[in-house]
Amino acid sequence: MKSLTLFLRCILIDLGMRCCTSTTHDLKTVMSRVEHEGLSFLTITLADFGKDFQKSLDQGFVGHDQFKGFAFTGGLPRFLGGFLDFVFSRKSGRLLDEPSIDAIQAIRQFTLMWAKIELPCSDARVVNAMRQFVACENEIRLSDSRLSPKDQDGFKRVARLLWADMFSEVDYQVFNGLIHPSHGPGSTADKLRGNAKWNQIDWPERLEDVFTFGENIFVSWSYALDNEATVNFIEPGAEVPVKVTPVPKTLKTPRIIAIEPTAMQYMQQGLLDAISSYVERDDILSRLISVESQVPNQELALRGSLTGSIATLDLSEASDRVSNQHVRMLLHDFPHLLSAVDATRSRKADVPGIGVIRLAKFASMGSALCFPFESIVFTTLVFLGIERELKRRITKRDVVSLLGSVRIYGDDICVPVDFVRSVVDTLHTFGYRVNSDKSFWTGRFRESCGKDYYAGNDVTVVRMRSEFPSQRRHVREIVSTVSFRNQLFLAGFWNSARYLDGIIEKLIPFPCVESTSPLLGRLTFLPVVARDSKWDSNLHTPLVRGMVVRGVSPVSNLDGHGALLKCLTKRSVLPFADVRHLERAGRPRSVDIKPRWRSPF
Repeated sequence: MKSLTLFLRCILIDLGMRCCTSTTHDLKTVMSRVEHEGLSFLTITLADFGKDFQKSLDQGFVGHDQFKGFAFTGGLPRFLGGFLDFVFSRKSGRLLDEPSIDAIQAIRQFTLMWAKIELPCSDARVVNAMRQFVACENEIRLSDSRLSPKDQDGFKRVARLLWADMFSEVDYQVFNGLIHPSHGPGSTADKLRGNAKWNQIDWPERLEDVFTFGENIFVSWSYALDNEATVNFIEPGAEVPVKVTPVPKTLKTPRIIAIEPTAMQYMQQGLLDAISSYVERDDILSRLISVESQVPNQELALRGSLTGSIATLDLSEASDRVSNQHVRMLLHDFPHLLSAVDATRSRKADVPGIGVIRLAKFASMGSALCFPFESIVFTTLVFLGIERELKRRITKRDVVSLLGSVRIYGDDICVPVDFVRSVVDTLHTFGYRVNSDKSFWTGRFRESCGKDYYAGNDVTVVRMRSEFPSQRRHVREIVSTVSFRNQLFLAGFWNSARYLDGIIEKLIPFPCVESTSPLLGRLTFLPVVARDSKWDSNLHTPLVRGMVVRGVSPVSNLDGHGALLKCLTKRSVLPFADVRHLERAGRPRSVDIKPRWRSPF
């Protein structure tokens, strides 16, 4: 806590110097409240302050119901008052005609930088998150029951307009056995890891109805028939449920994911590849959604902050609220694809402390199909909302005319401000919750996909992701702190970066490097001078001593049929990146750092 306290002082000095204001009283307030409230003041209370500040920017004034827990002087909070006076009028609380961009950046940086430190939540918060997961299921069922036939018909019609060609193509691939499945590196509910997945013998009967075992888990039908007795066909009632588990997100609440069974994830990856490949090569769909790049959404957020023409929307619990019935309506006219998606969807979840429940949602994070169908459902609802605002049926020409103004990446939605009210109402009708703390359309502040803008200026926060390390064995914290230090340096927080240099240098060698160097090192705007170096006569470059991050995949030997299947199902024409992929596979169980001589460039 002492190192964090000193760092607080440094960051406030940097921010105060940038805005030419005193931060003495602000530091005293923070020290006092951290002493009495603990780390939660930084990670929760200050984060709420930052959210209220963003909403005040959007609405153009400070409301009386905002900044709870902080004393007011005039129309503004006393805390961070030196910065707030450059943004709002203290007398009226209204936004100034020309607010200081530096002050806006400073307030956001100090209040929001702590919000996403990856720390485990209290047991009570984890239990509450699991209860909310179950409550969300009940809300989905209630929302489905309230959906009118008119709403359903409109959803299906807009879906056909947008996605018919893509769904038809993937439907054809399913019917003709052209889906190419694959295994990912992550965990599975049935605890198969690494290369062991390629020798899977459990095959749900629901999958067999669409994806036969002989075409998907064996290299040939002759081999499949010879080894059919080894396959364990699982009846629907005996299927392994997805394993619901919390992972660190913020101190306020964990992120809830669901780990899928091996066979389900295997075929989900095949469908994901078919959908992604079509989207990438389609002139229209590639400009509406993406499963890879967030940059188009960020560019629209920038435009929205400049012109006010684009709104940015964010949804709460987005993936957990995508109803299976909505996906079934999407695929209503494509029976083979509908059967494939339904067969690869897990129907039950094992929730800690609650037990096994039947799922109304389509899928949680952890399913390979969660993100693409989330984007597809939300895009459909956005255009349904636009149609309702136009008060006529939308056409392909309308869709083309809105390219470059509508963009969806998961639950990050960019839409023209003229249609935002209707889009929000449509999302609510279908059971989705627009996050008012992270949705903006009235002022000049916008955020989307990790980038924040005010009036065309980048005011994105440099976030602290972990506690500071105190020993060399704290590898994750060291790597995170080095990244944090370099981001602060590039953002101009010199005192803060210098303080972190002192923490890091006590633990590891910390040379000056360029961003392309494999070493953990400090970035600098000055020419990199290789001090205490030696010369590599083969590469004709200086070498410096530093730390290299090393993550070794677990030992996972694979031979015989499984090895052949892995090689034959590889999608790329390029060779495997790891020549030892049949000996080691899966995500590293731990990451280490080792001292090495490497180039600083």
